[in-house]
Amino acid sequence: MTVPGIQAEELKQRLDAGENLYLLDVREEYEYEISNIGGHLIPLAELPTRVHEIDATKEIIALCKMGTRGAQAVEVLHRAGIDNVRNLTGGIRAWSDRVDPKVRKY
Repeated sequence: MTVPGIQAEELKQRLDAGENLYLLDVREEYEYEISNIGGHLIPLAELPTRVHEIDATKEIIALCKMGTRGAQAVEVLHRAGIDNVRNLTGGIRAWSDRVDPKVRKY
């Protein structure tokens, strides 16, 4: 399966434009505490049992540290019947590198 992605710069533009996106952070809680961009935290391992918590009326952007878990989250959501979801390509690291260097890398 090809996972639909979004680049950090496009996500920043869309957020700045006020688009009502659902940022789904699938990292672990300790990672979120180190560095985050304000998404809803549902660790990947918990996602299959917590899908009902996601606002599927919005476009969902899955994010993690480098993109791998975000891509897995997209697949989990697709299997749950949620198709309006994309992965932040390169994850929070790409966000830090190309959008906001104040977002801490770890």
